[in-house]
Amino acid sequence: MIKKIILPLFICILFMACNSGPNDNGYMQPVYIGPGVGLGTIIAVVISWSRNKSILWAIIHGILGWLYVIYALIVKPK
Repeated sequence: MIKKIILPLFICILFMACNSGPNDNGYMQPVYIGPGVGLGTIIAVVISWSRNKSILWAIIHGILGWLYVIYALIVKPK
């Protein structure tokens, strides 16, 4: 279970790190992070749905985001 989560998460983080390099003049571009659905929300909803098959729990865990992802990694599946 953990191997199925760790590998895609590692690939996503690696992809984001590789795409955030300096621009043509050598300076980093400021990154604007606005409201929206983040990576933690998506991972939390997918994990919650695969464990519980409940839309209500998926919404609640999506709001919690990374907190639920870390919790799900620590606690063994049912």
